[in-house]
Amino acid sequence: MDDVTVRELRPEDEPAVAALFAACEDYFVAATGNPALPADVQSLYYALPEGADFDQKRLLLMCRGADVVGLVDVVDRHPDAESCAVGVFLVAPGARREGVGTGVARRLLEEVAGRGMRRVTATCPAGWEAGLGFLRSLGFEVGVAQDGAGATVGNRTRGRGETGLCAATLSLADR
Repeated sequence: MDDVTVRELRPEDEPAVAALFAACEDYFVAATGNPALPADVQSLYYALPEGADFDQKRLLLMCRGADVVGLVDVVDRHPDAESCAVGVFLVAPGARREGVGTGVARRLLEEVAGRGMRRVTATCPAGWEAGLGFLRSLGFEVGVAQDGAGATVGNRTRGRGETGLCAATLSLADR
């Protein structure tokens, strides 16, 4: 896990992120009913919940050397000044079950707590047991699945194919 770095996404990273999305087809099918499309990488830049500004958006890559092994989509200070919202937290299949996701998540939770945020929200498809278990292992309280295309869930507006998303909350004040 010590060999994994986290950095901001750059435009030249788009091919690697597209490859990550293709490798994570299992997640996209669980979330939307369809595999990721090439345009899904670009839509990451614009996927914001109502009331959020583009300067609050952070797209972070998990890298092992030059290889992209994961991605985190975060909106800082949303839905309020003491919160941040995670929309997508992907780990490449070849890096799963190695502690990569847990290690990065713990580092990011420490970072946001150090910047004064007290709550983190996340979304996960209701049937994505690996993601739900991951959230619970970090101490998130996972809510009941919500339906309703167009409704804001976590850090973005839900797409047409996204039904049955669970919202999860972690209070950093309790840590």
